[in-house]
Amino acid sequence: MDLTKVKMIVTDMDGTLLNPKHQVSDLFFEQFEVLKANQIRFVAASGRQYHSILEKLDKIKKDITIVAENGAYIVENGTEVYANTMTNDEVLKLVHISQQIPKTHIVICGKSKAYFLRDSGGFKEFVAEYFCEYEMVNSFEDLPDDVFFKIALCNYESSEKNIYPYLASIVKDWKVTVSSKQWLDIAIPNNHKGNAVSCLQEKYGISEEETMAFGDYLNDIEMLKKATYSFAMENAHSEVKQVASKITLSNHAFGVETIIGKLIAGI
Repeated sequence: MDLTKVKMIVTDMDGTLLNPKHQVSDLFFEQFEVLKANQIRFVAASGRQYHSILEKLDKIKKDITIVAENGAYIVENGTEVYANTMTNDEVLKLVHISQQIPKTHIVICGKSKAYFLRDSGGFKEFVAEYFCEYEMVNSFEDLPDDVFFKIALCNYESSEKNIYPYLASIVKDWKVTVSSKQWLDIAIPNNHKGNAVSCLQEKYGISEEETMAFGDYLNDIEMLKKATYSFAMENAHSEVKQVASKITLSNHAFGVETIIGKLIAGI
């Protein structure tokens, strides 16, 4: 596998770059300095909010691109590159549909903060890992003064089994994506990581043949299709493994770092 052509690396966060404790390894930060010195761009692409990704990668935040909210928001060194938002009427419509789904928590994902109901029990502790900037509200009927990227729905047992089947009526008009075992996102149709990668490839004159990507869940599929060097984690969803050109080790076993190490060895 010839990795010498790679000019941009794009990786998902949870289940991919982050270990099972939701941490970035010291090894990756060491590798990043080599990538930077060789002018290889690094992109963190996640369903997480921008602030949460920034917190995880604070050490290198001035030198990377952040693709947040599954492709709806792109920021480089604090400067907004791309933002594709919903109207308030669209948000309220999707909230009303989501409220009919049993045992499902709703998070409205805004640029400034994420919003969820105050009476959500222990959900606050769970959601804080993915949204470090958040606000609890009494009701969704009066939306906060913000702009919104997506609706994130959470079922502790399985978003694929317990949320997705209830949304059959909207899948033709919205991007409905199972993004992890517990999370499902509803967004504008072209808000996905693949679209974000295409935007960056066009901006920097980088081709798919010069792009490497890593992912583990269904919200990574479009992104992996935009990279010739596409890797599914060993812990990835079966459909993701079918799309990727290669399978690397799990996030627990430093799968991303292993491949980056091979790239660095060839520089």
